[in-house]
Amino acid sequence: MTKSYKKDDSAIAQLDNLQYQVTQQCGTEPPFNNAFWDNKEPGLYVDIVSGEPLFSSTDKFDSGTGWPSFTQPVEADNVTDHQDESHGMSRTEVRSRHGDSHLGHVFPDGPQDRGGLRYCINSASLRFIPADKLEDEGYGEYQHLFEAKKAATEETALLAGGCYWGMEELFRKQPGVLRTRVGFTGGHVPDVSYSDVKQGHTGHAEALEIVYDPQKTSYRELLEFFFIMHDPTTKNRQGNDVGDSYRSAIFCMNEEQARVASEVIKDFNASGKLPGPIVTEVVKAGPFYEAEPEHQDYLQHYPAGYTCHWVRKDWALDK
Repeated sequence: MTKSYKKDDSAIAQLDNLQYQVTQQCGTEPPFNNAFWDNKEPGLYVDIVSGEPLFSSTDKFDSGTGWPSFTQPVEADNVTDHQDESHGMSRTEVRSRHGDSHLGHVFPDGPQDRGGLRYCINSASLRFIPADKLEDEGYGEYQHLFEAKKAATEETALLAGGCYWGMEELFRKQPGVLRTRVGFTGGHVPDVSYSDVKQGHTGHAEALEIVYDPQKTSYRELLEFFFIMHDPTTKNRQGNDVGDSYRSAIFCMNEEQARVASEVIKDFNASGKLPGPIVTEVVKAGPFYEAEPEHQDYLQHYPAGYTCHWVRKDWALDK
């Protein structure tokens, strides 16, 4: 049976101040300080007033703006477009059809391989239903979206290339990257902290763990990007950061990763595009110790923070 959705006065009465300001008065919540901007859990986003399905986590991506971003609605008929000329700008507002809630705006700067749109949505206009709760809450018809996603395999890459803040910021935007976290590996001291590693006696490198979808990207593609977003020709150094904790290293999870790493290094050395021979270590992965919370997604929280990483397009291998 088809569910009926409508603007519910009792639901509006239960909104908090921010939710009311956003949905009923076309307000905007602060970026990076809202419920769902960095939510990576699979599930459905519905209108907080009417309950109508709006967006799916399968269409969510990290736009770097600090607001939840989606490439498309899960039900196109439930999201309407309206011209918005407020604040001296010309934008396209999006609202829920049945709840008439202000949701946010849609922009033409989304991922080109996924349609090119970015639905920039306020968390305050949404209620999130985890995939494992859909049946209980009456949204069982959307369960199939997440069963296919769950069946997709995930693989992990573990790389070191200088300060992990800059590495994470660039890798998180790469196609196929599902999630990242920064930490330490390659040393001889267990359960280390940032302050331990900074002392220079642990043998650990600042490292980035990358979980990716092998159906959308490959280990080789990640390594090809790795070799142009840091300088693999400087030993124990990236920019102003000096010491073995800033070394270039590939920590391989298996023999296949080691084979691919050796192949990619050979190709880059043969290309003649780098300023010198690659000094990147290729070693077997060991324990990975996650860094403190304040180091995770650092440049998302502090966009003007320190980084010594950038993409050197002229170093890229010819296709």
